[in-house]
Amino acid sequence: MPQQPARGTRLFTVTADTLVAVDLGPRTRHRPLGPYRRLFARPGTRAFTLANLVARLPMGMFSVSAVVMIAGTRGSYALAGAVTATGLAATALVAPWTARLVDRYGQARIAVPATLVAALGSLALLLCVRYDAPAWTLFAAYAATATTPNTGGMSRARWAHLLKGDPDALHTANSFEQAADELCFMLGPVLAAFLCGTFFPEAGTLVGVVLLVGGVLAFAAQRSTEPPPGSRTSATAAGSPLRTPGMVPLLTASLAMGAVFGSTEVVTLAFADATGHRTAAGAVLALQAAGSCAAGLLYGRLRFTGPAEARYPWCIAAMTALLTLPLLAASLTGSLLLLSAALLIAGMATAPTMITTMTLVQQRTPEGRLNEGMTLTVTALLSGIACGSAAGGWTAEHLTPPTGYGVPVTAATLALLIALATTGGRKAP
Repeated sequence: MPQQPARGTRLFTVTADTLVAVDLGPRTRHRPLGPYRRLFARPGTRAFTLANLVARLPMGMFSVSAVVMIAGTRGSYALAGAVTATGLAATALVAPWTARLVDRYGQARIAVPATLVAALGSLALLLCVRYDAPAWTLFAAYAATATTPNTGGMSRARWAHLLKGDPDALHTANSFEQAADELCFMLGPVLAAFLCGTFFPEAGTLVGVVLLVGGVLAFAAQRSTEPPPGSRTSATAAGSPLRTPGMVPLLTASLAMGAVFGSTEVVTLAFADATGHRTAAGAVLALQAAGSCAAGLLYGRLRFTGPAEARYPWCIAAMTALLTLPLLAASLTGSLLLLSAALLIAGMATAPTMITTMTLVQQRTPEGRLNEGMTLTVTALLSGIACGSAAGGWTAEHLTPPTGYGVPVTAATLALLIALATTGGRKAP
């Protein structure tokens, strides 16, 4: 009985006047790589991404660690909140300048010394708290941490450099980076609370410093993927990102979206406390971040044919609509379990909105100023978080915690109006 030829071999058949090779096909059928596997198949991408994730995790740890450390030893949440607010304000002023230096002189050259200064500030805060130094030293020490470089922005800048001319791959990279942000801000507070509660009040800050310095050093060592620094002349010719058409409305909408995040966090803490479940507040907020993280990874697998500007108002509209779910769950049921489910669903609109925002920032930022443009956006978000925290806290305290969920809905509506006014409300593809 004749044997069948194996797949992948060639057979030769003879016709009247030709010799024809017949290819029976490959031995195995290879499935095409998914968008994320293709992304990290590029040389050097896994190394800088892993290092950046280590450096980025402390961003979700430092503020929680500082509050627990200061309030636990000084017995004052007011002092702890004032110190962290001072650090936030200092970051809003210093971060764009640090980002400008990174764009001009390179990531490794600026990020490493800036990180070391910030680490010394955190260690100084730890020592001041430990040895009962005057209150003003806490403000000075925490303000020094404002030199911390925008590690997420530097990672996005590397992707933009490596994937220039490939918008689909860049969309996937931006989606991954947003999911990584959500993951770090989901795990960071939990890790900080665990360290401070299990070991000693300064443990969260100490571990955060080690992770930040180690991660930035490892990230800076990946020189093959680092974007080339821009010269002083080219940076000056490019002009400030604030002068780019459409950039200021984008930052204004980011400010409003930051108010969404800040108010949601504070109101959720107040609601959990009012219902007698204070210890569950962290898990409830983690669910919201988990929903955003999952949606961000899914969003990165989608392919769009139209401009990001057309999708922008639709993403914010989805965020605004879904934010009504926590308001309804808290107001009508008073159940923390139902509120958790509502926040999980509401969080699914966060990552797509932020991914589209960062895509627009990359498109509108002049060449050579990309890290500065993304840092300005982060600064706007941080400023909005501070405003939203204050507004949400005031509403929850003077009215009711369920009423406080009206603050994020109002802030999202404001962001939507800004987006519609500046994009003309064009339909998404």
